[in-house]
Amino acid sequence: MLHPSYYNIPKIIIALDFYSKKEAMKLVDLLDPSIFYLKIGKEMFTILGSQFVKELHKLGFNIFLDLKFHDIPNTVFNATKAAADLGIWMLSVHASGGKNMLLSAKKALKSFKRAPLLIAVTVLTSLKEKDLKEIGIKISLKDYILILSKLSNDCGLDGVVCPGKEAKKMKLLYGDKYKIVTPGIRFSTDSSFDQKHIITPREAKECQIDYIVIGRSITTSKNPIKKLNSIIESMQ
Repeated sequence: MLHPSYYNIPKIIIALDFYSKKEAMKLVDLLDPSIFYLKIGKEMFTILGSQFVKELHKLGFNIFLDLKFHDIPNTVFNATKAAADLGIWMLSVHASGGKNMLLSAKKALKSFKRAPLLIAVTVLTSLKEKDLKEIGIKISLKDYILILSKLSNDCGLDGVVCPGKEAKKMKLLYGDKYKIVTPGIRFSTDSSFDQKHIITPREAKECQIDYIVIGRSITTSKNPIKKLNSIIESMQ
């Protein structure tokens, strides 16, 4: 297995989008925790809870807990603190929750010596401009992403989840320390599933993305390690 940290390429987060622990562990057992990060989303967290996060952490993996908190500030404060208590590496909240919610999430991490990265989701990669208009957002998708990313930066968050093609703009505006996390990474021959904003691994490197999230392209592959090697090689 090639080691991504040897090269100036985006680091890979594997999304464990499974419905059972047994299926998830089949993939986890193939992965090197010094190379890959793991993402636990709503499906697996709902099924297996915080204990599964702790088990993966004990195996040496850095965990991105992608629960996209979006609630009143007090609730998000308490949820963020509870998530950080699990020893996770990264946590997501919805930028559209507003300034007070984002500040509450940030405040919840102040007491932690090794706080997780706090990342704001701007626009889901399954949404297009017509979807925004249906919920009353009249501006363009790009402008909406810029507004939410600025809000997140102003509130002291560590970065954003956003479509890959917006990454260069984010780096230009907020600097290299502002982390960009991008899902929807596919080879041109892969199925797009329900993703509307897709870029290839090579494009992810060119867009200066820090972390790429890869789910079904790996979890549905008959040879996930071969597929991961191909992704890494394509970014060199």
